[in-house]
Amino acid sequence: MPLLPRTRIRSLILLPLALLWGASRHAAAQVLDTSSYFAPLLIDTVIIKASGKGFDIGEFIERIKNDTTFYKAFRSMHLATYNAENDIRIFEKKGNKIKASLKSETKQVYRDGCRVMHVLEEKTTGDFYNRKKEYNYYTAELYASLFFTKGKVCGEDNIVKGHLERSVNGKGSLEKNKARLKQLMFNPGSRIQGIPFMGNKPAIFDPEIARMYDFRLVAEDKNNVPCYLFEATPKKEYHDDVVFKQFKTWFRQSDYSIVARDYALSYNTVAYDFDVSIHVDLQQIGNTLLPVYISYRGNWYAFTKGRERVQFTARFDY
Repeated sequence: MPLLPRTRIRSLILLPLALLWGASRHAAAQVLDTSSYFAPLLIDTVIIKASGKGFDIGEFIERIKNDTTFYKAFRSMHLATYNAENDIRIFEKKGNKIKASLKSETKQVYRDGCRVMHVLEEKTTGDFYNRKKEYNYYTAELYASLFFTKGKVCGEDNIVKGHLERSVNGKGSLEKNKARLKQLMFNPGSRIQGIPFMGNKPAIFDPEIARMYDFRLVAEDKNNVPCYLFEATPKKEYHDDVVFKQFKTWFRQSDYSIVARDYALSYNTVAYDFDVSIHVDLQQIGNTLLPVYISYRGNWYAFTKGRERVQFTARFDY
């Protein structure tokens, strides 16, 4: 992501900085600003000390909101050769009994502007497939549409500008739900179109939603990479009113690229409910940032789909 100009965004800058309890790595300073909806915000004193003249929180928030490195990493998978380990488990509606599963190893080969996927090994249990080898479970179908390829696919790129917005208008319910999932994963905090009874609740950076959260910024290594960890946690009195129950992003200090992200989302309406946790690790492979690990745990119900309790992990080796 290109660096933003060093200009102050007056509506977001959090001043003054109240430095508390010295400058140990785990100490924090609380930022108090009655004019900002990001107050109070806890800032690691190491960040403030290292920045010299002060850390521009407004600029950093804008980086989070406008980040493209995360989505670009996933689109860059389409232009890479890699092996993947896929582990999908479908659980009974109650309890921990597995009713269906898939474990497989796949290899994507990218050559001459085209990619093709080979299934090296696959084992399924239960009713993961129907007799036509179609997916019996919606989450499995969605996973396959994101990470499995049929036939040869050519002419792709990893350009991200405008792509998420265009994908929302895709044809068919699967394509539209893929687009909504992508928005939650790749642009969290944005307004998600087409989800009834939710409104702007996922938009954690909107002033009326941001006031329901506490925000924290600390210096922390992630996967042996020096990072800034930005975390949003709902205030106790608003826990049931928000969608994101946890939002953590680790930004590489050298260039603000995302190297990991944790989400926990839940919401309940008469038409649907969901309780989902997602973790993603990215890694620099040569000159390209790429996903290397994804974990998902979800319990969700939709009036038209029934209830699914699914857990999956995906590991990618380039």
